[in-house]
Amino acid sequence: MTNRLESRVGTLTLKNPVICGAGEHTMTSDAIRAALRQGVGAVVAKSTNESQAAKDQLDRTDYALLDAHWNPVPWHQAAAQNATLFCRSGLLQRSFEGWIDELAALDTEARASDSYVIPSLILSNLEQCAQFAAQIEQAGLRVLEVNIGAPHGEEAAQGAIRLERDAERITRIVARLRESTKLPLWIKLTGQSEDVAGIAAAAKAGGADAVILMGRFMGFLPDLDTQRPVLGTNAAVGGGWALPLTARWISLARRRVGADFPLLATNGARNGLDVARFLLAGACATEMTSAVLTRGYAALGDAIAELDAYLRERDQTVAEVLGRAADSVETYQQQSSRPGYWEQFAPSAAASND
Repeated sequence: MTNRLESRVGTLTLKNPVICGAGEHTMTSDAIRAALRQGVGAVVAKSTNESQAAKDQLDRTDYALLDAHWNPVPWHQAAAQNATLFCRSGLLQRSFEGWIDELAALDTEARASDSYVIPSLILSNLEQCAQFAAQIEQAGLRVLEVNIGAPHGEEAAQGAIRLERDAERITRIVARLRESTKLPLWIKLTGQSEDVAGIAAAAKAGGADAVILMGRFMGFLPDLDTQRPVLGTNAAVGGGWALPLTARWISLARRRVGADFPLLATNGARNGLDVARFLLAGACATEMTSAVLTRGYAALGDAIAELDAYLRERDQTVAEVLGRAADSVETYQQQSSRPGYWEQFAPSAAASND
């Protein structure tokens, strides 16, 4: 019998397209196991690199949840489910060798439940990153994610984290990483570019096996009470509002790199129906992060169940809905001409005189 949730990411088969994305909620072995128990296709471990400055940043992190009016929302309450996450983050404070050994053991555990544990590197020094990639393969892990578009790249200490936007540089970076490992190589890119589809194509040209779009944006928010910046700094921002933005770039990237090249979505998915929306936009899997931070690991299991119900009701599989909406996008010029149609959406000028 066909598993309706099964999703292909290049040469890999995921049992479902729900992935627990990297973050503070995948920092420890117990946290990764908690995510695996929810039945996800994969868990991405909290990112690391060789930079001490990036590790030190973990001690300077801060987090805020904000409602639709930009007011604070208490953590772990019902209202947090649809809140916007505003935060600054840091990297794992572990030795690389100990971290990799631990992840290799966790991935062995994950194999028993037909899942994956995926290490995540954040680019700082390219040669060191390439060496780490080779060590990850030697340790027996099965997939590697490399984030070369971390939103904090222009805020962190110089050299700690890199945020790459230049297509030629991205191709060269990915090509060097491709030389260092035969593992499936997933490249995470920024949405803070005028041509996200173009940098996705650049990563493909360098040898990426999949591209992840689009991460969080950097933002700035004044606090009306203190009249100072919320958190005191610029910070990364993400939430459900970002889903149409991410979905558009997934759709455009699909058109640019071809329907057969795997794209993964991140930033905007709060539940299983959002995962379905990303599938329709062309994302073969979705990394959920903010939802797990705000709702706990149950958000992952709930998303899988909700996606399964959606597909079951329509007697469809993941493969059958993948890219269906993206492949039917029309231009403005293709739409029917309806003179005067706009008038029913504009407020009445006469009513304003009452």
